[in-house]
Amino acid sequence: MEKKKVPAKIFKQEVIVFLVVIALLIFFCVASPDFRKYTTILTIMDYSYYIVLMAIGVAFPLITGGVDLSIGTGLVCYSLAGGYLIMFKGWPTGLAMIVSILFGLAIGTLNGILIGVMDLPPFLGTLCTCMITRGLGSICSKNTGISWPTTGQPGSWFRSIFKYETAGGTKIPLGFIWVLLLAIIMHFVLNHTKIGRYTIAIGSNKEAAILSGINVKFYHIMAYTISGLFAALASIAYSAVFKTVLPGTGAGFELEAIGGAIIGGVSATGGAGSIIGTFIGVFVICLLKTGLPFIGLQANWQQIVTGLVLIGSVMVDIIKKKREAKK
Repeated sequence: MEKKKVPAKIFKQEVIVFLVVIALLIFFCVASPDFRKYTTILTIMDYSYYIVLMAIGVAFPLITGGVDLSIGTGLVCYSLAGGYLIMFKGWPTGLAMIVSILFGLAIGTLNGILIGVMDLPPFLGTLCTCMITRGLGSICSKNTGISWPTTGQPGSWFRSIFKYETAGGTKIPLGFIWVLLLAIIMHFVLNHTKIGRYTIAIGSNKEAAILSGINVKFYHIMAYTISGLFAALASIAYSAVFKTVLPGTGAGFELEAIGGAIIGGVSATGGAGSIIGTFIGVFVICLLKTGLPFIGLQANWQQIVTGLVLIGSVMVDIIKKKREAKK
């Protein structure tokens, strides 16, 4: 009898990464009884929101073959700017959130202009705006920690967007629904709109995209503007989850977001990627970040393990591209 072939779809990276997430959950649950507590789930969710949002946004520059290093310090900068308006100027929370989003859009567009129009290398261009946003954040906050309205204060309604507390005191991680919905929307944008198709085309072969009539400069700007928008949305999630935002922080957040995107199937060299995969990939990072301390591994080991996972993901991408080139 002829053996039935296993459908190639089940070997998609999204499925593999999802299975890795399940395996990590099982491992940490077996290794540590404390990990199985509901509070641990809430902690994982709290860490995931802002990283997922950054990862969704940065996937677009990565797919063009670039990178956005400004999203981590940008997140803190936008949060500090919005929080300052609430804390010291008495602005309504909703209006401050809009300012944070506009700020993120402006920095994202600036990145797009520097890279798409002025032809700066993505690493250099976004490293410059990384330094700029870090400095602007300190100026906006006057070098002091900023707190958005806490539970019970006027304007604290935005916190319930991500974590809703019932009358009985049970906290429900509503933010998971919102970030999943945004991931689905951006998955559609990447795969079924001009912005997405041309982003992939630029990353696959920029010269061919230019020759085919694609306005490469415009779609480069769009990719980085999307990254800035999602960094701004991440700043709101960060402000909702954590009580105080400190100036001078945020460096390193972008590595977690980029790492989640690459683990989820975004090619390190551009031209391919998955937003759903990115969404799942971030949870590998978050599970390692939350779970490793439960088995006694300190921060240094957490970084080493995460780094090894990233190396493995990049190697898978390289092997996959070599196989495709041979076909």
